[in-house]
Amino acid sequence: MNVVTSKAKLTKAPRAAKKPSRAEAESAVRTLLLWAGEDPEREGLLDTPGRVVRSYEEFFRGYGEDPVALLARTFEEIEGYDEMVVLRDIRVESHCEHHMVPIIGKAHVAYLPGTRVVGISKLARVVDAYAHRFQIQEKLTAQIANTINDVLQPRGVAVVIEAGHQCMSTRGVHKPGASMVTSRMLGAFRDDPSTRREFLAMISPRSCTAVEA
Repeated sequence: MNVVTSKAKLTKAPRAAKKPSRAEAESAVRTLLLWAGEDPEREGLLDTPGRVVRSYEEFFRGYGEDPVALLARTFEEIEGYDEMVVLRDIRVESHCEHHMVPIIGKAHVAYLPGTRVVGISKLARVVDAYAHRFQIQEKLTAQIANTINDVLQPRGVAVVIEAGHQCMSTRGVHKPGASMVTSRMLGAFRDDPSTRREFLAMISPRSCTAVEA
């Protein structure tokens, strides 16, 4: 059985004081429709509150997932493998916690194994577990890297996320096409420039340039 540090446990989603009922959530959607100037009783909108609530269950399913538990099963029979493990181009679908609109992009995740590795799909699941919550990209990047580092205890972890934010492409400054790049480097990826360069060379040139700048 793997022992998870108390620091890793702190990455779980905060517990809400009281979760509204489905009926209350649907009523809130009707209120927003009224506020926007619509008639929630017209034919095209009759089922919209229910559809929105169901979509929210999918968009924010990360609150019901434990990223630490996703990494609990590891493998130690690795024949001494100690080189980089990199999963590139993981699609990121999240929502801005300031405006509740989508953040869409991709993540690159890497770690240098210590004595054990994890199933590669679990890295993508950790990204999803944190992404499917209200987020800012900086926090999302740190949460993914910190959890992998705390649970697997590798020699290093690197996470780079590049994403477009609809809070600035469809409102506000209206800058479609702009993307934000964030990175979190731990262990060897932070301390050893050659390890960092190797990782950046394995992911997209555009992300490499942005992180090194």
